[in-house]
Amino acid sequence: MSKAEVLFRFQDLLIWQKAIKIADELFDIADFLEKKKLFRFAEQLRGSGLSMPNNIAEGSGSSSKSEFGTFLNYNRRSIYESANMLIIFGRRGYIGKDRVNRLLSELVELSKMTTAFKKKLKQTKAN
Repeated sequence: MSKAEVLFRFQDLLIWQKAIKIADELFDIADFLEKKKLFRFAEQLRGSGLSMPNNIAEGSGSSSKSEFGTFLNYNRRSIYESANMLIIFGRRGYIGKDRVNRLLSELVELSKMTTAFKKKLKQTKAN
């Protein structure tokens, strides 16, 4: 992302960039689920997908690092919710196994990035 496109500090965060990329793909899956008339599933997947970058963005606007950490916890919960839905949709044959496995790997990576970022926030708070 070029500096000219960056309006908010969260846009520079790698965890937000990763989360928004995953959210885009979850939205694509949700569009497919709607075509299958699985509206509730689509709605819930969009919600968890949107929640990941939303929580990072919202947390970045917090007045304290501790509060930001709370939003990062919410992000991790949304990661796990998204992963659970992908597993179920894969088991039901709504999504191919390769796609599920790739997205689960990306969610694991995002979860690790979130944990590392939260630890970094705590360290800078202590210093």
